[in-house]
Amino acid sequence: MRKPITKPIILSLMFCVAACGGSEEKRERPSPLVTIDAASSHEFSDVYVAVGTANANEQVSVRAPVTERITQLGFSDGDYVQRGQMLAVLAQGQETASLASAQARAREAEQQLTRISELHRRGFATNASLDAQTASASAAQALANEARASIGDRVVRAPFSGFVSLRRISVGAVVSAGDEIAAVSDLSSIKLDFSLPETMLANVRVGQVITAKAAAFPDYVASGQITAVDPVINPQTRTATLRAVLPNRNAMLKPGMLLSVTIASKNRTAPAVPELSLVREGDTSFVYTVGSDLKVKRTPVKTGTRDGNLVEVVEGLKVGDKIVTEGVVKLSDGTTVRTGPANASGAPAKAR
Repeated sequence: MRKPITKPIILSLMFCVAACGGSEEKRERPSPLVTIDAASSHEFSDVYVAVGTANANEQVSVRAPVTERITQLGFSDGDYVQRGQMLAVLAQGQETASLASAQARAREAEQQLTRISELHRRGFATNASLDAQTASASAAQALANEARASIGDRVVRAPFSGFVSLRRISVGAVVSAGDEIAAVSDLSSIKLDFSLPETMLANVRVGQVITAKAAAFPDYVASGQITAVDPVINPQTRTATLRAVLPNRNAMLKPGMLLSVTIASKNRTAPAVPELSLVREGDTSFVYTVGSDLKVKRTPVKTGTRDGNLVEVVEGLKVGDKIVTEGVVKLSDGTTVRTGPANASGAPAKAR
């Protein structure tokens, strides 16, 4: 038969349980483990993005000066031609005959002028006859020059070096005056025209550097300079047209391409903090600065632009101030923190 538990034994057990619970309550919780780093100095700039259209440095549509039949072509599709290179020759048989006739008359007039000049020197010809023959010789030479110019008009040449368009005419075709023979484009550089709102004009200037990218070449970034700002604002869109010139390596960029333009202005150096170190409440941002006693202080800051995962601090922080970069969600003003041991790279261990 079991003996009943006596009252002194029950009281002893209750005392032991109470003593154990009290020791647990007195045990302090460990300080939060965080990552601490100094606010760094970083270069920031205000970045604007626009889209623009690429144009050739020089581009012209070479057209026939007269109505005539094509007898020769001097280019193929997409050829690179030099300045002055022959592109097409138009029929010039009649003009060649006219030139020969004019040259013959000019030679005869010169010979007659030589004879009259000799007679005038000897006193056998009057001044009037000498003047008349001089005028006749000049007129004959002018007719010869006119015939020579008419032949020159029937030889179409490239006005500058560049690439020609696809050929759409053939030898034997009759072209009318003004018909296109070829388009010549100088692609050594690209003129990029793009628009910006009038409110941004204070942040751009002639000579400012820009970068541009084409969707066709995502790994190629072209860099150039703004060369002109249109002095007239579009009254419908309230935008201004700007022109930049870009070097065109290996003629990669083509006229008509759509390019993405990036403009950086107001370059400056300012304190920077990682995005994860910021605590936001409405329109206000805070960071936790760390004192020498490892106590954190909630410090309001005014932020600016971003560059990757770094945020510009305009007010409230200086370069070199110690801040909590990771683990801010478990902190409050005045909390004492601790940091973990350094990892293999020498940086402090991240909060867990």
